[in-house]
Amino acid sequence: MKVDILAIGVHPDDVELSCSGTLLRHIAQGKTVGLLDLTKGELGTRGTPEIRVAEAEASAQLMGAAFRINLGMADGFFQINPENIQAIIEVIRWCQPEIVLANAPKDRHPDHGRASHLAYEACFYAGLQKIETNYPAGKPQERWRPKALYYYIQDYNLEADFVVDISEHLEKRKEMILAFRSQFHLPEAKEYAKELSTPISGKDFMDYLDSRARTVGRPAGFEYGEGFICARTPGLNDLFQLI
Repeated sequence: MKVDILAIGVHPDDVELSCSGTLLRHIAQGKTVGLLDLTKGELGTRGTPEIRVAEAEASAQLMGAAFRINLGMADGFFQINPENIQAIIEVIRWCQPEIVLANAPKDRHPDHGRASHLAYEACFYAGLQKIETNYPAGKPQERWRPKALYYYIQDYNLEADFVVDISEHLEKRKEMILAFRSQFHLPEAKEYAKELSTPISGKDFMDYLDSRARTVGRPAGFEYGEGFICARTPGLNDLFQLI
Protein backbone atom coordinates (compact mmCIF):
# COMPACT_ATOMS: atom_id res chain seq x y z
CA MET A 1 0.00 0.00 0.00
CA LYS A 2 2.50 2.63 -1.14
CA VAL A 3 1.34 6.25 -0.96
CA ASP A 4 2.91 9.55 -1.93
CA ILE A 5 2.01 11.36 1.30
CA LEU A 6 1.41 10.08 4.83
CA ALA A 7 -0.33 12.60 7.09
CA ILE A 8 0.05 11.90 10.82
CA GLY A 9 -2.16 13.43 13.50
CA VAL A 10 -2.15 12.75 17.23
CA HIS A 11 -5.93 13.36 17.43
CA PRO A 12 -8.47 12.18 14.83
CA ASP A 13 -9.30 15.67 13.51
CA ASP A 14 -5.79 17.24 13.55
CA VAL A 15 -5.12 16.48 9.89
CA GLU A 16 -8.48 17.84 8.73
CA LEU A 17 -8.11 21.09 10.66
CA SER A 18 -4.53 21.78 9.60
CA CYS A 19 -3.58 20.26 6.25
CA SER A 20 -6.61 18.67 4.58
CA GLY A 21 -6.75 21.37 1.90
CA THR A 22 -3.17 20.52 0.97
CA LEU A 23 -4.00 16.80 0.84
CA LEU A 24 -7.06 17.47 -1.33
CA ARG A 25 -4.94 19.53 -3.72
CA HIS A 26 -2.43 16.71 -4.14
CA ILE A 27 -5.11 14.06 -4.54
CA ALA A 28 -6.56 16.21 -7.33
CA GLN A 29 -3.11 16.11 -8.94
CA GLY A 30 -3.14 12.32 -8.90
CA LYS A 31 -1.13 11.75 -5.72
CA THR A 32 -2.07 9.13 -3.15
CA VAL A 33 -2.55 9.92 0.53
CA GLY A 34 -2.68 7.81 3.69
CA LEU A 35 -3.77 8.96 7.15
CA LEU A 36 -2.39 7.87 10.52
CA ASP A 37 -4.01 8.86 13.84
CA LEU A 38 -1.95 8.15 16.94
CA THR A 39 -4.82 8.26 19.48
CA LYS A 40 -8.61 8.08 19.50
CA GLY A 41 -8.86 11.47 21.21
CA GLU A 42 -10.46 9.83 24.23
CA LEU A 43 -9.60 12.73 26.55
CA GLY A 44 -11.52 15.20 24.41
CA THR A 45 -14.43 16.97 26.10
CA ARG A 46 -16.87 16.06 23.34
CA GLY A 47 -17.66 12.70 21.78
CA THR A 48 -16.43 9.22 22.63
CA PRO A 49 -13.50 7.22 21.19
CA GLU A 50 -15.96 5.16 19.14
CA ILE A 51 -17.70 8.23 17.74
CA ARG A 52 -14.43 9.97 16.90
CA VAL A 53 -13.02 6.93 15.08
CA ALA A 54 -16.24 6.63 13.04
CA GLU A 55 -16.11 10.34 12.23
CA ALA A 56 -12.48 10.03 11.17
CA GLU A 57 -13.32 7.21 8.77
CA ALA A 58 -16.19 9.23 7.26
CA SER A 59 -13.86 12.16 6.70
CA ALA A 60 -11.20 9.93 5.12
CA GLN A 61 -13.78 8.62 2.66
CA LEU A 62 -14.76 12.17 1.73
CA MET A 63 -11.09 12.96 1.13
CA GLY A 64 -10.44 9.89 -0.98
CA ALA A 65 -7.59 8.69 1.24
CA ALA A 66 -6.08 5.29 0.47
CA PHE A 67 -6.37 4.25 4.12
CA ARG A 68 -6.75 5.53 7.66
CA ILE A 69 -5.06 3.76 10.58
CA ASN A 70 -5.41 4.44 14.30
CA LEU A 71 -2.59 3.22 16.55
CA GLY A 72 -4.58 3.56 19.78
CA MET A 73 -1.88 5.31 21.81
CA ALA A 74 -2.94 6.87 25.12
CA ASP A 75 -4.36 10.33 24.49
CA GLY A 76 -2.53 12.83 26.68
CA PHE A 77 -0.22 10.23 28.18
CA PHE A 78 1.60 8.68 25.21
CA GLN A 79 5.37 8.89 25.45
CA ILE A 80 8.30 9.10 23.06
CA ASN A 81 9.44 5.55 23.70
CA PRO A 82 10.65 2.57 21.63
CA GLU A 83 7.19 0.96 21.51
CA ASN A 84 5.48 4.03 20.03
CA ILE A 85 8.35 4.85 17.70
CA GLN A 86 8.31 1.31 16.35
CA ALA A 87 4.54 1.41 15.80
CA ILE A 88 4.93 4.43 13.51
CA ILE A 89 8.00 2.93 11.81
CA GLU A 90 5.92 -0.10 10.86
CA VAL A 91 3.31 2.06 9.14
CA ILE A 92 5.97 4.15 7.37
CA ARG A 93 7.72 1.04 6.06
CA TRP A 94 4.40 -0.49 5.03
CA CYS A 95 3.16 2.46 2.96
CA GLN A 96 6.56 3.94 1.96
CA PRO A 97 5.56 7.63 1.70
CA GLU A 98 7.77 10.12 -0.09
CA ILE A 99 6.51 12.90 2.19
CA VAL A 100 5.27 12.82 5.78
CA LEU A 101 3.16 15.60 7.32
CA ALA A 102 3.04 15.79 11.12
CA ASN A 103 1.79 17.87 14.04
CA ALA A 104 3.16 21.33 14.83
CA PRO A 105 6.47 21.26 16.79
CA LYS A 106 5.07 23.69 19.37
CA ASP A 107 1.42 24.36 20.11
CA ARG A 108 -1.26 25.07 22.72
CA HIS A 109 -2.02 21.37 23.16
CA PRO A 110 0.99 19.55 24.68
CA ASP A 111 0.22 16.43 22.63
CA HIS A 112 0.96 18.24 19.38
CA GLY A 113 4.60 19.00 20.07
CA ARG A 114 5.24 15.57 21.55
CA ALA A 115 3.64 13.85 18.54
CA SER A 116 5.70 16.06 16.24
CA HIS A 117 8.93 14.82 17.83
CA LEU A 118 7.68 11.23 17.83
CA ALA A 119 7.06 11.44 14.07
CA TYR A 120 10.51 12.95 13.55
CA GLU A 121 12.22 10.08 15.34
CA ALA A 122 10.13 7.45 13.56
CA CYS A 123 10.90 8.92 10.12
CA PHE A 124 14.62 8.78 10.87
CA TYR A 125 14.74 5.34 12.47
CA ALA A 126 12.56 3.83 9.74
CA GLY A 127 15.62 4.14 7.50
CA LEU A 128 17.95 2.12 9.74
CA GLN A 129 18.62 -1.41 8.53
CA LYS A 130 19.24 -2.91 11.98
CA ILE A 131 15.84 -1.96 13.33
CA GLU A 132 13.68 -4.97 12.55
CA THR A 133 9.91 -4.72 12.15
CA ASN A 134 7.14 -7.04 11.04
CA TYR A 135 3.96 -5.51 9.63
CA PRO A 136 1.65 -7.16 8.86
CA ALA A 137 2.59 -9.68 11.54
CA GLY A 138 5.19 -12.21 10.47
CA LYS A 139 6.33 -10.32 7.37
CA PRO A 140 9.79 -8.69 7.72
CA GLN A 141 9.90 -5.13 6.42
CA GLU A 142 12.51 -3.32 4.36
CA ARG A 143 13.89 -0.03 5.66
CA TRP A 144 12.33 3.16 4.29
CA ARG A 145 13.03 6.81 5.05
CA PRO A 146 10.70 9.49 3.65
CA LYS A 147 12.36 12.12 1.51
CA ALA A 148 10.79 14.98 3.49
CA LEU A 149 9.01 15.68 6.76
CA TYR A 150 6.93 18.84 7.11
CA TYR A 151 5.01 20.07 10.16
CA TYR A 152 1.59 21.61 9.62
CA ILE A 153 0.72 24.71 11.63
CA GLN A 154 -2.12 24.31 14.15
CA ASP A 155 -3.39 26.58 16.93
CA TYR A 156 -0.36 28.83 17.44
CA ASN A 157 0.41 31.31 14.67
CA LEU A 158 3.87 29.94 13.91
CA GLU A 159 5.84 31.39 11.03
CA ALA A 160 5.48 29.21 7.93
CA ASP A 161 8.47 28.17 5.82
CA PHE A 162 6.12 27.70 2.88
CA VAL A 163 2.42 27.95 2.06
CA VAL A 164 0.24 25.68 -0.11
CA ASP A 165 -2.63 27.15 -2.15
CA ILE A 166 -5.92 25.54 -1.04
CA SER A 167 -8.27 28.10 -2.62
CA GLU A 168 -10.00 25.54 -4.86
CA HIS A 169 -10.51 23.09 -2.02
CA LEU A 170 -11.85 25.26 0.78
CA GLU A 171 -15.44 23.99 0.66
CA LYS A 172 -14.41 20.34 0.49
CA ARG A 173 -12.07 20.93 3.44
CA LYS A 174 -14.97 22.36 5.41
CA GLU A 175 -17.12 19.33 4.56
CA MET A 176 -14.40 17.00 5.85
CA ILE A 177 -13.99 18.97 9.08
CA LEU A 178 -17.73 18.92 9.71
CA ALA A 179 -17.69 15.13 9.32
CA PHE A 180 -16.53 15.28 12.95
CA ARG A 181 -20.11 15.95 13.97
CA SER A 182 -19.49 15.68 17.71
CA GLN A 183 -16.73 18.28 17.72
CA PHE A 184 -17.98 21.28 15.78
CA HIS A 185 -21.10 23.47 15.60
CA LEU A 186 -23.81 21.18 14.23
CA PRO A 187 -26.78 21.59 16.62
CA GLU A 188 -28.92 19.34 14.43
CA ALA A 189 -26.51 16.40 14.82
CA LYS A 190 -27.37 13.82 17.48
CA GLU A 191 -23.65 13.62 18.34
CA TYR A 192 -23.53 17.35 19.17
CA ALA A 193 -23.62 18.00 22.93
CA LYS A 194 -24.83 21.58 23.39
CA GLU A 195 -23.91 21.73 27.07
CA LEU A 196 -20.23 20.84 26.52
CA SER A 197 -18.49 23.90 25.14
CA THR A 198 -14.92 23.85 23.78
CA PRO A 199 -12.75 26.37 21.90
CA ILE A 200 -13.68 24.68 18.59
CA SER A 201 -17.40 24.00 19.17
CA GLY A 202 -18.59 27.58 18.84
CA LYS A 203 -20.69 28.86 15.97
CA ASP A 204 -17.92 31.21 14.81
CA PHE A 205 -15.11 28.61 14.64
CA MET A 206 -15.55 27.68 10.96
CA ASP A 207 -15.51 31.36 10.03
CA TYR A 208 -12.29 31.69 12.01
CA LEU A 209 -10.72 28.80 10.06
CA ASP A 210 -11.62 30.44 6.75
CA SER A 211 -10.23 33.79 7.90
CA ARG A 212 -7.03 32.18 9.08
CA ALA A 213 -6.57 30.36 5.77
CA ARG A 214 -7.03 33.69 4.00
CA THR A 215 -4.43 35.32 6.26
CA VAL A 216 -1.93 32.48 5.71
CA GLY A 217 -2.41 32.50 1.95
CA ARG A 218 -2.20 36.27 1.41
CA PRO A 219 1.63 36.71 1.69
CA ALA A 220 2.08 33.98 -0.93
CA GLY A 221 -0.46 35.56 -3.28
CA PHE A 222 -3.13 32.90 -2.63
CA GLU A 223 -6.72 33.55 -1.66
CA TYR A 224 -6.50 30.74 0.91
CA GLY A 225 -3.52 28.76 2.14
CA GLU A 226 -2.13 26.28 4.66
CA GLY A 227 1.29 26.82 6.21
CA PHE A 228 4.07 24.34 6.91
CA ILE A 229 7.41 24.25 8.73
CA CYS A 230 10.37 22.31 7.34
CA ALA A 231 12.09 19.69 9.47
CA ARG A 232 15.30 20.38 7.56
CA THR A 233 16.49 22.90 4.98
CA PRO A 234 15.06 21.89 1.58
CA GLY A 235 17.28 21.78 -1.50
CA LEU A 236 16.43 22.98 -5.00
CA ASN A 237 17.81 22.22 -8.43
CA ASP A 238 15.78 24.97 -10.01
CA LEU A 239 14.95 28.42 -8.59
CA PHE A 240 11.80 28.46 -10.70
CA GLN A 241 10.29 25.80 -8.45
CA LEU A 242 9.77 28.63 -5.97
CA ILE A 243 7.67 30.75 -8.28
